[in-house]
Amino acid sequence: MRDAVGSFVGWPSDLIFPDVETPTRPTHKVGKGISRCIESVASQKEVPGRKLKSAAKDIPTTSGTKSQIMMRLEKMVDESDIMHGAIRSIDFDEGVFGAAHFEIIAKEDMQQLFEHDELGIAVIHTYIWYMYVTLMRGTELCNRFNFIAASRINATLITKNPTSVKNDLVDRFMAAGDNTTPSLYFLPFNSGNGGHWVLVAMDLSRLIVYYLDSLSGDWCKYPSMKKTVDAAIIKFRSKKNYRNRKDITWVRVQCPQQNNSVDCGFFVLRFMRDIIALNRIDIPKMYFEEYKSYSRAHLDEMKDELCQFIVDQRII
Repeated sequence: MRDAVGSFVGWPSDLIFPDVETPTRPTHKVGKGISRCIESVASQKEVPGRKLKSAAKDIPTTSGTKSQIMMRLEKMVDESDIMHGAIRSIDFDEGVFGAAHFEIIAKEDMQQLFEHDELGIAVIHTYIWYMYVTLMRGTELCNRFNFIAASRINATLITKNPTSVKNDLVDRFMAAGDNTTPSLYFLPFNSGNGGHWVLVAMDLSRLIVYYLDSLSGDWCKYPSMKKTVDAAIIKFRSKKNYRNRKDITWVRVQCPQQNNSVDCGFFVLRFMRDIIALNRIDIPKMYFEEYKSYSRAHLDEMKDELCQFIVDQRII
């Protein structure tokens, strides 16, 4: 029977004994018929207090094919009310984004995983939650790495109200302490209306901003974003009475590059995953020697991790 766990096999009905303690309903809130819009090899590295592991380490996978954990979750979704317009509202740990946060998961979000499609904010945030719970919670890494919600700071919101976005960014900096020791703030930044994802990683103590883009180019493509980030850092340091001993330095990291039009969100997640797994605050301009490129297997590994996390958290 042990070998059948995670797979679907025929079994004689007289040998089935229902477990009365098995939950039959999701532990998260469910809403029916609520429409919504979406904006749209570090696995064994040791980190303090945690060991990053593949979610489906006992399940053999082939790049480009669906693993057993993904097929299991896909079947769960197919048999749930999500397929008929229902949603799941899930509450994140407050430490993930420095304040209370909830996310809405719907059918289209799950399909992004199953079909390897462009990722929206809900999937980006849920994988960030997975990294926080699996890698960081209860360890010193919570003092070294911080996440900024992409739903609060993106190109669309900056265009509408740059002052409000700047103040939200300052509030996030203030929520994490004095920031006098090196740490990174990860901002998955979207170009707007479900566009391109890039990663902005800010070290407030050394006034360094790392820019990681899986397509060619640099921050000059998003001048309003750079202006907002710079203004927020300066305002934060002013509120803390820190001296600006030097100008803010932006570093264009020569990171792995995508070879299609849909992988940018996956690459941004993988960037954060590897930086945390390596426990590196300083990001080399030529990226890390261990990860000069990402294969489809690297991305599939993350999808399996997230699928297992969703099952474990009983989100569906």
